[in-house]
Amino acid sequence: MSKNISVAIDGPGGAGKSTVAKAIAKRFGFIYVDTGAIYRTVGLAVKRAGAEPKSSAEVTPLLKNLKIELDYDSEGSQRMLLNGEDVSGLIRTPEMSLYASDVSALSEVRNFLLNMQRDMALKHNVVMDGRDIGTVVLPEARVKIFLTAAPEERARRRYEELR
Repeated sequence: MSKNISVAIDGPGGAGKSTVAKAIAKRFGFIYVDTGAIYRTVGLAVKRAGAEPKSSAEVTPLLKNLKIELDYDSEGSQRMLLNGEDVSGLIRTPEMSLYASDVSALSEVRNFLLNMQRDMALKHNVVMDGRDIGTVVLPEARVKIFLTAAPEERARRRYEELR
């Protein structure tokens, strides 16, 4: 069992998971892991390869050549690196949201990223947010939070994020 502390924050899109996760990570000096950004990064790689994001036959072969890294600045902000390139600014678009949704439905992608996410939690104190974090990714997390918000607030937050 890991001696590191894992905090898992689950909930639907737009509930404020990342806002809460960043605040907790900053307060306790933990690493914040935005798992949605990781899926968006895979989505970008799939798009660049011209592969169909819903096709495991097209996406799975791409995974073996992907190098996805998380990097952090002095403020603790996460940057996503795809094969050494900072793609943080490229993955926050409505199109990449769709790609992320499609690739996250593929079991091969989920398994590929599951190992990466669990490995981070073994090596560091982490706060992870996303869907299925407390049930699938970090079922043994010391702290589990399920965060939700009214549908109107979730819609407003998502709209603001995508503007």
